[in-house]
Amino acid sequence: MWHRSASFILDTQQQLRDDAVAAAAAAAQIPESRLLSPATTATHNSSSMAETLQNPNPNPNVSAYYQTRAAHHGVITSDWLAQAQAAVGRHPDDLPPENSKAGDFGKAFSVVDEFNNWRKQPDLAEAVAAIRALASVIRSSEATTMMELEIELKKASDSLKSWDTTSISLTAGCDLFTRYVTRTSALEYEDFTSAKSRLIERAEKFGEISYRARKIIAMLSQEFIFDGCTILVHGFSRVVLEVLKTAAQNRKLFRVLCTEGRPDRTGLRLSNELAKLDVPVKLLIDSAVAYSMDEVDMVFVGADGVVESGGIINMMGTYQIALVAHTMNKPVYVAAESYKFARLYPLDQKDMAPALRPIDFGVPIPSKVEVETSARDYTPPQYLTLLFTDLGVLTPSVVSDELIQLYL
Repeated sequence: MWHRSASFILDTQQQLRDDAVAAAAAAAQIPESRLLSPATTATHNSSSMAETLQNPNPNPNVSAYYQTRAAHHGVITSDWLAQAQAAVGRHPDDLPPENSKAGDFGKAFSVVDEFNNWRKQPDLAEAVAAIRALASVIRSSEATTMMELEIELKKASDSLKSWDTTSISLTAGCDLFTRYVTRTSALEYEDFTSAKSRLIERAEKFGEISYRARKIIAMLSQEFIFDGCTILVHGFSRVVLEVLKTAAQNRKLFRVLCTEGRPDRTGLRLSNELAKLDVPVKLLIDSAVAYSMDEVDMVFVGADGVVESGGIINMMGTYQIALVAHTMNKPVYVAAESYKFARLYPLDQKDMAPALRPIDFGVPIPSKVEVETSARDYTPPQYLTLLFTDLGVLTPSVVSDELIQLYL
Protein backbone atom coordinates (compact mmCIF):
# COMPACT_ATOMS: atom_id res chain seq x y z
CA MET A 1 0.00 0.00 0.00
CA TRP A 2 3.03 2.34 0.31
CA HIS A 3 2.85 3.19 -3.41
CA ARG A 4 -0.61 4.71 -2.83
CA SER A 5 0.29 6.64 0.31
CA ALA A 6 -0.18 10.40 0.38
CA SER A 7 3.53 11.11 0.96
CA PHE A 8 4.56 8.93 -1.98
CA ILE A 9 1.99 10.61 -4.24
CA LEU A 10 3.10 14.08 -3.20
CA ASP A 11 6.80 13.27 -3.69
CA THR A 12 6.07 11.79 -7.11
CA GLN A 13 4.05 14.82 -8.15
CA GLN A 14 6.78 17.19 -7.01
CA GLN A 15 9.43 15.23 -8.88
CA LEU A 16 7.34 15.29 -12.07
CA ARG A 17 6.84 19.05 -11.74
CA ASP A 18 10.57 19.62 -11.19
CA ASP A 19 11.46 17.47 -14.21
CA ALA A 20 8.94 19.34 -16.37
CA VAL A 21 10.32 22.73 -15.30
CA ALA A 22 13.88 21.63 -15.96
CA ALA A 23 12.98 20.26 -19.40
CA ALA A 24 11.14 23.43 -20.34
CA ALA A 25 14.04 25.58 -19.18
CA ALA A 26 16.52 23.53 -21.19
CA ALA A 27 14.35 23.68 -24.32
CA ALA A 28 13.82 27.42 -24.10
CA GLN A 29 17.31 28.13 -22.72
CA ILE A 30 15.91 30.34 -19.98
CA PRO A 31 16.50 30.18 -16.23
CA GLU A 32 14.16 27.90 -14.30
CA SER A 33 13.34 30.72 -11.93
CA ARG A 34 11.61 32.60 -14.77
CA LEU A 35 9.24 29.77 -15.54
CA LEU A 36 5.78 29.80 -14.05
CA SER A 37 4.44 26.50 -12.75
CA PRO A 38 0.95 25.42 -13.83
CA ALA A 39 -0.35 26.23 -10.36
CA THR A 40 1.16 29.73 -10.54
CA THR A 41 -0.25 30.33 -14.01
CA ALA A 42 -3.69 29.25 -12.87
CA THR A 43 -3.39 31.55 -9.89
CA HIS A 44 -2.59 34.57 -12.06
CA ASN A 45 -5.44 33.84 -14.44
CA SER A 46 -8.06 33.09 -11.81
CA SER A 47 -10.51 35.57 -10.36
CA SER A 48 -10.18 37.36 -7.06
CA MET A 49 -12.47 34.69 -5.64
CA ALA A 50 -9.92 31.99 -6.46
CA GLU A 51 -7.16 34.10 -4.93
CA THR A 52 -9.14 34.30 -1.71
CA LEU A 53 -9.59 30.54 -1.68
CA GLN A 54 -5.90 29.89 -2.33
CA ASN A 55 -4.97 32.07 0.61
CA PRO A 56 -7.67 31.36 3.22
CA ASN A 57 -6.05 33.62 5.76
CA PRO A 58 -4.21 36.49 4.02
CA ASN A 59 -3.67 38.33 7.32
CA PRO A 60 -0.84 36.56 9.19
CA ASN A 61 -1.66 38.54 12.31
CA VAL A 62 -4.98 36.74 12.71
CA SER A 63 -3.82 33.15 12.77
CA ALA A 64 -0.81 31.15 11.68
CA TYR A 65 -2.75 27.91 11.53
CA TYR A 66 -3.39 27.98 7.80
CA GLN A 67 0.28 28.75 7.19
CA THR A 68 1.21 25.45 8.86
CA ARG A 69 -1.63 23.29 7.53
CA ALA A 70 0.72 20.60 6.21
CA ALA A 71 2.38 20.22 9.60
CA HIS A 72 -0.99 19.87 11.32
CA HIS A 73 -2.43 17.40 8.83
CA GLY A 74 0.58 15.41 7.73
CA VAL A 75 -1.53 14.43 4.74
CA ILE A 76 -1.73 17.23 2.20
CA THR A 77 0.22 20.37 1.36
CA SER A 78 -1.25 23.80 0.73
CA ASP A 79 0.11 23.60 -2.84
CA TRP A 80 -2.08 20.61 -3.58
CA LEU A 81 -5.15 22.36 -2.21
CA ALA A 82 -4.34 25.50 -4.21
CA GLN A 83 -3.95 23.48 -7.40
CA ALA A 84 -7.32 21.79 -6.86
CA GLN A 85 -8.97 25.15 -6.25
CA ALA A 86 -7.34 26.67 -9.32
CA ALA A 87 -8.30 23.66 -11.46
CA VAL A 88 -11.94 24.14 -10.49
CA GLY A 89 -11.72 27.77 -11.59
CA ARG A 90 -14.68 30.08 -11.89
CA HIS A 91 -16.90 29.58 -14.89
CA PRO A 92 -20.30 31.20 -15.51
CA ASP A 93 -21.87 27.80 -16.08
CA ASP A 94 -20.68 26.58 -12.67
CA LEU A 95 -22.75 29.08 -10.69
CA PRO A 96 -26.50 28.70 -10.27
CA PRO A 97 -28.54 31.34 -12.11
CA GLU A 98 -29.99 34.17 -10.11
CA ASN A 99 -33.52 33.12 -11.00
CA SER A 100 -35.15 34.89 -8.11
CA LYS A 101 -34.94 38.55 -7.23
CA ALA A 102 -35.00 39.38 -3.55
CA GLY A 103 -37.47 42.01 -2.55
CA ASP A 104 -39.51 42.15 -5.79
CA PHE A 105 -41.55 45.32 -6.01
CA GLY A 106 -44.91 44.99 -4.33
CA LYS A 107 -44.08 41.69 -2.67
CA ALA A 108 -42.77 41.28 0.86
CA PHE A 109 -39.48 39.40 1.03
CA SER A 110 -39.60 35.98 2.71
CA VAL A 111 -36.37 34.16 3.45
CA VAL A 112 -38.18 30.80 3.46
CA ASP A 113 -39.68 31.48 0.01
CA GLU A 114 -36.27 32.51 -1.26
CA PHE A 115 -34.78 29.36 0.23
CA ASN A 116 -37.43 27.20 -1.46
CA ASN A 117 -36.73 28.90 -4.79
CA TRP A 118 -33.07 27.96 -4.56
CA ARG A 119 -33.95 24.42 -3.48
CA LYS A 120 -35.68 23.85 -6.82
CA GLN A 121 -32.24 23.42 -8.37
CA PRO A 122 -31.58 19.66 -8.06
CA ASP A 123 -27.79 19.90 -7.79
CA LEU A 124 -27.80 22.60 -5.12
CA ALA A 125 -27.26 21.39 -1.56
CA GLU A 126 -29.79 22.42 1.06
CA ALA A 127 -27.18 24.35 3.06
CA VAL A 128 -26.01 26.26 -0.04
CA ALA A 129 -29.62 27.18 -0.82
CA ALA A 130 -29.88 28.58 2.72
CA ILE A 131 -26.64 30.52 2.27
CA ARG A 132 -27.94 32.04 -0.98
CA ALA A 133 -31.22 32.96 0.73
CA LEU A 134 -29.41 34.64 3.63
CA ALA A 135 -27.33 36.65 1.16
CA SER A 136 -30.61 37.88 -0.33
CA VAL A 137 -31.71 38.96 3.15
CA ILE A 138 -28.78 41.36 3.34
CA ARG A 139 -29.40 42.71 -0.17
CA SER A 140 -33.11 43.32 0.45
CA SER A 141 -32.75 44.64 3.99
CA GLU A 142 -34.08 48.12 4.79
CA ALA A 143 -32.16 48.35 8.06
CA THR A 144 -30.41 51.64 8.78
CA THR A 145 -27.85 50.43 11.32
CA MET A 146 -25.53 47.46 11.61
CA MET A 147 -27.30 46.32 14.77
CA GLU A 148 -30.67 46.22 12.98
CA LEU A 149 -29.13 44.34 10.05
CA GLU A 150 -27.48 41.74 12.27
CA ILE A 151 -30.73 41.21 14.19
CA GLU A 152 -32.61 40.80 10.91
CA LEU A 153 -29.99 38.33 9.66
CA LYS A 154 -30.18 36.32 12.88
CA LYS A 155 -33.98 36.12 12.70
CA ALA A 156 -33.77 34.93 9.10
CA SER A 157 -31.17 32.34 10.08
CA ASP A 158 -33.36 31.09 12.93
CA SER A 159 -36.33 30.82 10.55
CA LEU A 160 -34.35 28.64 8.16
CA LYS A 161 -32.99 26.45 10.95
CA SER A 162 -36.49 25.91 12.32
CA TRP A 163 -37.65 24.84 8.83
CA ASP A 164 -35.89 21.51 9.46
CA THR A 165 -34.52 21.15 12.97
CA THR A 166 -33.04 17.71 12.18
CA SER A 167 -30.82 18.96 9.33
CA ILE A 168 -27.26 19.27 10.61
CA SER A 169 -25.87 20.82 7.43
CA LEU A 170 -28.65 23.44 7.31
CA THR A 171 -27.98 24.56 10.88
CA ALA A 172 -24.19 24.53 10.44
CA GLY A 173 -24.41 26.36 7.10
CA CYS A 174 -26.54 29.15 8.58
CA ASP A 175 -24.25 29.54 11.61
CA LEU A 176 -21.09 29.58 9.50
CA PHE A 177 -22.58 32.08 7.08
CA THR A 178 -23.51 34.47 9.86
CA ARG A 179 -20.06 34.22 11.44
CA TYR A 180 -18.19 34.56 8.15
CA VAL A 181 -20.18 37.56 6.95
CA THR A 182 -20.13 39.56 10.19
CA ARG A 183 -16.61 38.62 11.28
CA THR A 184 -14.67 41.69 10.14
CA SER A 185 -13.37 44.48 12.33
CA ALA A 186 -13.42 46.87 9.36
CA LEU A 187 -17.17 47.22 9.76
CA GLU A 188 -16.64 49.24 12.95
CA TYR A 189 -14.85 52.02 11.06
CA GLU A 190 -17.13 52.36 8.01
CA ASP A 191 -20.38 54.17 7.40
CA PHE A 192 -23.44 51.95 7.17
CA THR A 193 -23.70 52.01 3.37
CA SER A 194 -20.08 50.90 2.97
CA ALA A 195 -20.44 48.32 5.73
CA LYS A 196 -23.55 46.85 4.09
CA SER A 197 -21.73 46.65 0.76
CA ARG A 198 -18.91 44.83 2.52
CA LEU A 199 -21.39 42.37 4.03
CA ILE A 200 -22.98 41.71 0.64
CA GLU A 201 -19.55 41.14 -0.88
CA ARG A 202 -18.60 38.66 1.84
CA ALA A 203 -21.99 36.95 1.60
CA GLU A 204 -21.60 36.38 -2.15
CA LYS A 205 -18.05 35.18 -1.64
CA PHE A 206 -19.11 32.66 0.98
CA GLY A 207 -21.88 31.46 -1.32
CA GLU A 208 -19.40 30.87 -4.14
CA ILE A 209 -16.98 29.08 -1.82
CA SER A 210 -19.76 26.79 -0.62
CA TYR A 211 -21.06 26.11 -4.12
CA ARG A 212 -17.62 25.20 -5.45
CA ALA A 213 -16.74 22.99 -2.47
CA ARG A 214 -18.01 19.83 -4.15
CA LYS A 215 -15.75 20.25 -7.18
CA ILE A 216 -12.70 21.03 -5.03
CA ILE A 217 -13.28 17.87 -3.02
CA ALA A 218 -13.57 15.85 -6.23
CA MET A 219 -10.22 17.21 -7.43
CA LEU A 220 -8.47 16.47 -4.14
CA SER A 221 -9.67 12.89 -4.00
CA GLN A 222 -8.45 11.82 -7.43
CA GLU A 223 -4.97 10.79 -6.32
CA PHE A 224 -6.49 8.20 -3.99
CA ILE A 225 -8.51 6.47 -6.70
CA PHE A 226 -6.26 4.14 -8.70
CA ASP A 227 -6.85 2.04 -11.79
CA GLY A 228 -8.37 -1.34 -11.08
CA CYS A 229 -9.77 -0.42 -7.66
CA THR A 230 -13.16 -1.37 -6.27
CA ILE A 231 -15.03 1.29 -4.29
CA LEU A 232 -17.90 0.65 -1.89
CA VAL A 233 -20.41 3.49 -1.51
CA HIS A 234 -23.46 3.78 0.70
CA GLY A 235 -26.66 5.60 -0.19
CA PHE A 236 -26.76 8.69 -2.39
CA SER A 237 -24.29 11.50 -1.80
CA ARG A 238 -23.90 14.27 -4.36
CA VAL A 239 -20.32 14.94 -3.36
CA VAL A 240 -19.40 11.24 -3.62
CA LEU A 241 -21.10 11.16 -7.03
CA GLU A 242 -18.99 14.16 -8.05
CA VAL A 243 -15.84 12.33 -6.91
CA LEU A 244 -16.70 9.26 -8.97
CA LYS A 245 -17.86 11.33 -11.93
CA THR A 246 -14.56 13.21 -11.98
CA ALA A 247 -12.62 9.96 -11.81
CA ALA A 248 -14.62 8.60 -14.76
CA GLN A 249 -13.98 11.80 -16.73
CA ASN A 250 -10.27 11.35 -16.00
CA ARG A 251 -10.57 7.93 -17.64
CA LYS A 252 -9.72 6.02 -14.50
CA LEU A 253 -10.70 2.37 -14.52
CA PHE A 254 -12.61 1.35 -11.40
CA ARG A 255 -15.81 -0.34 -10.37
CA VAL A 256 -18.32 0.51 -7.67
CA LEU A 257 -20.25 -1.63 -5.21
CA CYS A 258 -23.36 0.32 -4.27
CA THR A 259 -25.55 -0.57 -1.30
CA GLU A 260 -29.31 -0.42 -1.70
CA GLY A 261 -29.56 2.27 0.98
CA ARG A 262 -32.71 1.34 2.85
CA PRO A 263 -35.20 2.63 3.85
CA ASP A 264 -35.46 5.11 0.96
CA ARG A 265 -33.25 3.09 -1.43
CA THR A 266 -31.05 6.04 -2.34
CA GLY A 267 -28.41 3.58 -3.49
CA LEU A 268 -30.63 2.73 -6.45
CA ARG A 269 -30.51 6.35 -7.52
CA LEU A 270 -26.70 6.46 -7.26
CA SER A 271 -26.31 3.21 -9.21
CA ASN A 272 -28.49 4.66 -11.98
CA GLU A 273 -26.34 7.78 -12.15
CA LEU A 274 -23.15 5.71 -12.31
CA ALA A 275 -24.61 3.51 -15.05
CA LYS A 276 -25.21 6.66 -17.13
CA LEU A 277 -21.47 7.36 -16.82
CA ASP A 278 -20.64 3.82 -18.00
CA VAL A 279 -19.03 3.05 -14.66
CA PRO A 280 -19.20 -0.68 -13.78
CA VAL A 281 -21.52 -0.86 -10.81
CA LYS A 282 -22.89 -3.71 -8.71
CA LEU A 283 -25.90 -3.25 -6.46
CA LEU A 284 -25.85 -4.89 -3.03
CA ILE A 285 -28.47 -5.33 -0.36
CA ASP A 286 -27.35 -3.55 2.79
CA SER A 287 -26.80 -6.77 4.71
CA ALA A 288 -24.28 -8.00 2.09
CA VAL A 289 -21.58 -5.48 3.07
CA ALA A 290 -19.47 -7.90 5.13
CA TYR A 291 -19.93 -10.61 2.50
CA SER A 292 -18.54 -8.31 -0.23
CA MET A 293 -15.89 -6.42 1.76
CA ASP A 294 -13.01 -8.66 0.66
CA GLU A 295 -13.55 -7.36 -2.91
CA VAL A 296 -13.31 -3.74 -1.78
CA ASP A 297 -10.20 -1.54 -1.89
CA MET A 298 -11.76 1.50 -0.23
CA VAL A 299 -15.04 2.85 1.12
CA PHE A 300 -16.36 6.29 0.11
CA VAL A 301 -19.25 7.87 2.02
CA GLY A 302 -20.74 11.30 2.36
CA ALA A 303 -21.87 12.94 5.60
CA ASP A 304 -24.88 14.79 6.93
CA GLY A 305 -22.54 16.40 9.44
CA VAL A 306 -18.94 16.33 10.66
CA VAL A 307 -18.76 16.70 14.45
CA GLU A 308 -16.09 18.01 16.79
CA SER A 309 -14.59 14.61 17.55
CA GLY A 310 -13.80 14.05 13.87
CA GLY A 311 -16.60 11.52 13.54
CA ILE A 312 -19.51 11.84 11.15
CA ILE A 313 -23.29 11.63 11.25
CA ASN A 314 -24.63 10.02 8.12
CA MET A 315 -27.44 7.82 6.85
CA MET A 316 -28.24 4.66 8.76
CA GLY A 317 -25.79 1.85 8.04
CA THR A 318 -22.64 3.97 7.71
CA TYR A 319 -21.43 2.95 11.18
CA GLN A 320 -21.67 -0.77 10.54
CA ILE A 321 -19.95 -0.40 7.16
CA ALA A 322 -17.09 1.46 8.85
CA LEU A 323 -16.85 -1.25 11.52
CA VAL A 324 -16.59 -4.00 8.92
CA ALA A 325 -14.08 -2.04 6.85
CA HIS A 326 -11.94 -1.28 9.91
CA THR A 327 -11.93 -4.95 10.90
CA MET A 328 -10.78 -5.94 7.41
CA ASN A 329 -8.20 -3.12 7.14
CA LYS A 330 -9.99 -1.22 4.38
CA PRO A 331 -9.67 2.59 4.31
CA VAL A 332 -12.85 4.58 4.89
CA TYR A 333 -12.87 7.96 3.16
CA VAL A 334 -15.44 10.67 3.88
CA ALA A 335 -16.31 13.39 1.37
CA ALA A 336 -17.91 16.37 3.10
CA GLU A 337 -18.11 20.10 2.52
CA SER A 338 -16.84 22.44 5.25
CA TYR A 339 -20.32 23.92 5.75
CA LYS A 340 -21.26 20.55 7.27
CA PHE A 341 -18.80 21.01 10.15
CA ALA A 342 -21.06 21.27 13.17
CA ARG A 343 -20.50 22.17 16.80
CA LEU A 344 -21.76 18.84 18.07
CA TYR A 345 -20.11 16.19 20.20
CA PRO A 346 -22.27 13.06 20.32
CA LEU A 347 -21.13 10.47 22.86
CA ASP A 348 -23.17 7.57 21.49
CA GLN A 349 -25.82 6.68 18.93
CA LYS A 350 -28.67 8.10 20.99
CA ASP A 351 -26.93 11.37 21.80
CA MET A 352 -28.26 13.37 18.85
CA ALA A 353 -31.56 14.81 17.66
CA PRO A 354 -33.70 12.08 16.09
CA ALA A 355 -34.23 12.16 12.34
CA LEU A 356 -37.13 9.82 11.75
CA ARG A 357 -38.20 8.35 8.45
CA PRO A 358 -41.17 6.07 7.67
CA ILE A 359 -40.23 2.55 6.62
CA ASP A 360 -42.27 0.41 4.26
CA PHE A 361 -41.63 -3.30 4.79
CA GLY A 362 -44.06 -4.26 2.04
CA VAL A 363 -46.25 -6.22 4.45
CA PRO A 364 -48.54 -5.16 7.31
CA ILE A 365 -46.72 -4.77 10.64
CA PRO A 366 -48.64 -5.71 13.81
CA SER A 367 -49.33 -2.76 16.07
CA LYS A 368 -47.49 -4.46 18.94
CA VAL A 369 -44.25 -4.59 16.94
CA GLU A 370 -41.97 -1.62 17.49
CA VAL A 371 -40.15 -0.33 14.39
CA GLU A 372 -36.84 1.56 14.51
CA THR A 373 -37.31 4.60 12.27
CA SER A 374 -34.03 6.48 12.88
CA ALA A 375 -32.59 7.62 9.56
CA ARG A 376 -28.95 8.17 10.54
CA ASP A 377 -26.19 6.97 12.82
CA TYR A 378 -22.92 8.25 14.27
CA THR A 379 -19.55 6.87 13.15
CA PRO A 380 -16.72 7.54 15.65
CA PRO A 381 -13.43 8.96 14.27
CA GLN A 382 -11.34 5.86 14.98
CA TYR A 383 -13.12 4.05 12.16
CA LEU A 384 -12.44 6.77 9.57
CA THR A 385 -9.23 7.13 7.58
CA LEU A 386 -9.41 10.55 5.89
CA LEU A 387 -11.92 13.32 5.31
CA PHE A 388 -11.87 15.03 1.90
CA THR A 389 -13.09 18.60 2.36
CA ASP A 390 -12.76 21.91 0.55
CA LEU A 391 -10.34 22.88 3.34
CA GLY A 392 -8.00 20.06 2.35
CA VAL A 393 -7.58 16.37 3.12
CA LEU A 394 -7.90 16.01 6.87
CA THR A 395 -7.29 13.28 9.38
CA PRO A 396 -10.16 12.97 11.88
CA SER A 397 -7.91 14.17 14.70
CA VAL A 398 -7.56 17.69 13.24
CA VAL A 399 -11.25 18.34 12.61
CA SER A 400 -11.52 20.10 15.96
CA ASP A 401 -8.76 22.52 14.87
CA GLU A 402 -10.68 23.30 11.69
CA LEU A 403 -13.87 23.85 13.66
CA ILE A 404 -12.08 26.37 15.86
CA GLN A 405 -10.91 28.25 12.77
CA LEU A 406 -14.37 28.17 11.19
CA TYR A 407 -16.31 29.27 14.28
CA LEU A 408 -13.67 31.53 15.85
